[in-house]
Amino acid sequence: MRCPKCGGQDDKVIDSRASKEGSVIRRRRECLGCTHRFTTYEEIEHEALFVVKRDGRRELFSKDKLLSSVKRACQKRPVAEQAIADAAERVTGEITDKFDREVPSKDLGELVMRELRSLDAVAYVRFASIYREFQEVGEFVEEIHRLATLPPSDKRQMALLPDGYEESDTKDKP
Repeated sequence: MRCPKCGGQDDKVIDSRASKEGSVIRRRRECLGCTHRFTTYEEIEHEALFVVKRDGRRELFSKDKLLSSVKRACQKRPVAEQAIADAAERVTGEITDKFDREVPSKDLGELVMRELRSLDAVAYVRFASIYREFQEVGEFVEEIHRLATLPPSDKRQMALLPDGYEESDTKDKP
């Protein structure tokens, strides 16, 4: 590993720790030339995964593009950066576990919407409007009504639902 300060290639590992649920190893290193300390990350390299678009095109899966989409949906919403990163990590983990080389964009979009629903209702509707290609206001209203009839995944979600909505309202619904 080349030192970012002096460019030397001799270093020693001071500390190694698993992070991100064991999928990444974080290593603290010290350059033997200049004693500068720096951190490196090591993770398993997976085979290239392609997203199969609705029109049949194939595009290389990009974790950065996924993260950017989730961030855009959560823009100006009270959602922590770490929660966004964790959601993108869970989606990435699930598709790499479930699919070998190709993932249909429909499956990827549904996973992202599931994660966004648990983070923030507004972010969920924003993403759904693009993913499902809403053309009219009525489609937004239908999606919001559908969201309101689903049981919230956690207590944060309750604050985002309409006034007067009770968790028990969903118990008798299919």
